[in-house]
Formats: sequence, C-alpha cells, structure tokens
Amino acid sequence: MATKAGNRSASYQVLLVGLLSLNFGIVFFDRNSLNFLMPFVKPELGLSNEQVGILQSALSLTWALAAFGIGRLSDRIGNRKLLLVLATLIFSVCSFLTGLAQSFALLLGARLLMGAAEGGVMPISHAMVASEVTPERRGLAQGIAQNFGSNLLGSFVAPVLLVSFAAAYGWREAFYLAGIPGLISAGLIWFLIREPAAPPPVDPAAEKESPWAVLRDRNVALCCAMSVIMVSYLVTCWAFMPLYLTEVRGYAPSTMQWLMGTLGISATIGSFAISGLSDRIGRRPVMIAMPLLGAILPLGAMFFGGSAWGLALIFFLGWGLNGIFPLFMATVPSESVDPRRTATALGLCMGSGEVLGGVLAPWIAGRWADATSLAAPLWIMLVLTILGGLVAIGLRETAPRIVARRGAALREATA
Repeated sequence: MATKAGNRSASYQVLLVGLLSLNFGIVFFDRNSLNFLMPFVKPELGLSNEQVGILQSALSLTWALAAFGIGRLSDRIGNRKLLLVLATLIFSVCSFLTGLAQSFALLLGARLLMGAAEGGVMPISHAMVASEVTPERRGLAQGIAQNFGSNLLGSFVAPVLLVSFAAAYGWREAFYLAGIPGLISAGLIWFLIREPAAPPPVDPAAEKESPWAVLRDRNVALCCAMSVIMVSYLVTCWAFMPLYLTEVRGYAPSTMQWLMGTLGISATIGSFAISGLSDRIGRRPVMIAMPLLGAILPLGAMFFGGSAWGLALIFFLGWGLNGIFPLFMATVPSESVDPRRTATALGLCMGSGEVLGGVLAPWIAGRWADATSLAAPLWIMLVLTILGGLVAIGLRETAPRIVARRGAALREATA
C-alpha cells in the first residue's frame, strides 16, 4: 500500500479523480435540482421567496455540519471509502424523498437530510486526492474532482435535462430521475477505488488540540472567509437567478434552462483551466482576479439588453470564478497544514462557507427580495464578488512550483 502522495500508478490516479469527480457531479445534480425546478415547485406548493431561500439555507446548514463532522471523523478512523459510499447512497434516497413532498415542511425535511448526507462527500474526496495524487498535479486534480463533474452534471446537464423532463412528465418525476445515478456511483466507488493509505498517526499533544487550531494558519482563516463569501454568491445565484430570468426578464423556462446551463459549461472548463493555471502561475493571483471578473454576471443579468446569446456569453465569462472554489476549499488549505489535519481543515473551509454563506445568504436574499424585488439577490452577488477579490490579496502563496522557484531564487541571491 502506498504511504506517500503520488505513489499510486498514473492510471489509478486518473481513475480515482475521474470517479470522485463523477460522484460529486451527482451530488450537485441532486443539490441543484430543486433550484432549477423551482419555477414548477413554487406555484404548486404556494411558496414565498423567503421560503425558497429557507430551503436553500436548510440544505446548506446540514451540509456544513456534515462537512466538518464527517471530515474530522475520516481523519480519525481512516476508513474514507466506506464513509463516501454510505453518504452517496443516503443522498440518492433523499432525492426520491424530495419528489414525494406534499408541503413546504416535508420538502424542508427532505432537504435537511440531503445536506447531511452530501456535506461529507467533498472533504473525504479531497483528502483522498491529497494522499494519492502527485503534489505537482494536486491543484489540477482537486479542481477536476470538485468542479468538473459537479458543473458538467449539476450546472449544465441538470437544468437542461430536469426542466425538460419536468415539463413533459412533472417535477416530482424529475426528482425520482435525479436519485438513480447516485446508486450507480456508489457501486463503482466500492468496487474500483482502494482505501487510501492511512495518514500518519496523530501525536498525543496534537490529539488534544481543538479542531479550530487549524485557523491559526493565516491561509486557512482567509480560505474560510473566501468560502463564506463565494458560497454566498453561488447559492444566491442558484436560488434566485432562475426566478429572476423567468419572472423579471420574462424568459421562457426553455431559454432559462440554457442560460443556467451556460454556467455549467463555464465551470466545467474552469475546473481544469483555472486550477491548472494556478499550478503554473500561483494560487494567489488567480484567486484575486477571478472573483472580480464574476461581477459581470449579475450586472449582465440586470442590465444587458441584447440577445439571449449575448447574455449567455456574459454568464459564461462571469461564472469563471467558480474555478477557484477547489483552491480555497481544498488546494490551499491542504498545502498549508499538517497532512494529519487535511480533512479537518478542508471540512472547516467548506463547512464555514456553507453554514455562514450557504445558510444566511439565501435567507437574507429571499427576505430582501420579498421586501423590494427579485433584483435584490443580484445586488448582493455583485458586492460579494468585490469582497472575494479583496480577501484573496492576503493569501500566502502555496503552489509547489512557485514556492520552489522562489526558494531557488532566494538561495541564489544569498549565495
């Protein structure tokens, strides 16, 4: 069994990253399904904008608790594959439960359970990548694991397939469809993925340390802050952009589904383009620039008066900021802390984003939308992009290639 990152064969590393990316793609397919189907669900169940926000907040809350709790549990017991398979099976069942909901309360319960099941998937997956993939390719591998499948399936296939399916057969049947792929993915992981090498044993002094101790590292603290800001942007867009496009801009659901699908194409490309670029030029400059670019998306949605094709291009470019999510949620934290604390740090970065950003942002956006108009969530998105770029300025560079290059230059200068 391999004991150091990257000791697995290249073909196995590709298989591992590919399956983890597929699995997380199915997670986001299920997570985003309610957002894209909301134009069908909202009138049938008589939901307010605030209730729409609460449904997103509820899933984010249990997702956050699970991200931290299960990430820490996987660090302690080491059996990451089993935990990953169990989580995949449970969230698939929750998709079926969502389709059965007859009221807001039942829908809320189903989303709470789904978040609890899905939250631990990514911390475990990133910890597996960190222990099995060559460090020089870690940014690219973690970018693909988190963003490729999740955006291809969750942000592109989901709106295009589910909205069409719901229009033809009903929104409840669309949720039943969404639950099937997870059962298949769980089987593939169980039979094709090996249990990663156990992390080094935790020394007794570190064992007594609070899990919050990882926040002493500046990078981890700043990545937590970026997670809060960017997850707020993400879930606000998912929850309210479909409604804004159909109710305010007057686009038909068929046009809305393709505009939202554009986000998936953008983020799918960004999953390797943005993460791969950070391997070459550094994490910090990429993490500063991309949030600022994202400001064009809400501005375009509100003020662009051209064709739907032009708006799709704006959506494509603006959503490029999604490419940095693996960087602040996984790559930078995993390059900044002791390997024995990797899943704990990752769970904290993901969990803080979900519990503070994912829970509060859609609820606040929903209340503000009820009090003013559906443009309110988009103004929130604009402010968040600017904050994200400013926070990233304080990061310490961690890309192995850049750190090595700077170290060599320093040694040469002092020789």
